[in-house]
Amino acid sequence: MNEEGTFCWAGLATSDPDAAADFYERLFGWEAEWLGSGGADTLATLHQHGEDVAILYRQTEMARAAGAPPHWTSFISVEDADATAARAAALGGTAVFREAFDVLDAGRVAAIRDPTGGNVSLWEPRSRMGAAVVDQVGAMCWNELATTDVDRAKRFFAELVGWTYKTDDARYTTIAKAGRRIGGIRLQTEAEQAGEPRWLTYFMVERADDTIRKAEQLGGQGVEPNAESHIGRSAVIADPQTARFGVLQG
Repeated sequence: MNEEGTFCWAGLATSDPDAAADFYERLFGWEAEWLGSGGADTLATLHQHGEDVAILYRQTEMARAAGAPPHWTSFISVEDADATAARAAALGGTAVFREAFDVLDAGRVAAIRDPTGGNVSLWEPRSRMGAAVVDQVGAMCWNELATTDVDRAKRFFAELVGWTYKTDDARYTTIAKAGRRIGGIRLQTEAEQAGEPRWLTYFMVERADDTIRKAEQLGGQGVEPNAESHIGRSAVIADPQTARFGVLQG
């Protein structure tokens, strides 16, 4: 079971589940297992060599009506989604779109917005603990929040899920939990300040340039080119439905 307070899933809310599943199957070699409908509508777990790596689901009508684009969401493992969401509200956060809900028998989810405006989901595991494979090629390896107020975000998550931090000379903050580095928090760039603070999920790849080219051949788009960053050589890609994700060269 994933330690409480660690990232346990990457979840894709998409406008076209079938097309999205086909894109990621071709890009990363994943396989989709369709679980049917539930609180998250159409749902699939995505597998690498038979092991869970991510989930995919159709966006809710409420999210679509609010104009939310297709997007990847970072999921944090918690013992009690309802209680943690209530705690988040007491700390200055808010619920996103609706209250906590069950995803078939897989788990219970609550989506929250931190006080700086970044959205993240809480996962209370039941039959599915979360990703069984992380920090490997083709799997989730990093989650990064770009925000307008790093210190406020740090205080919120430290109190909510017990994160600790280390900030380097370039002011990049690394998140630690359960004895390992699990993600980062940084200040939004000037260009990013036109939009809301947001989390970005990264998947490990052997060569970022090759992944960008393959994604573009499959109908995706390279949004940020392969370049050296705080976390290594990385790039940002948008899938054919416009959901953005990062790739980190392993």
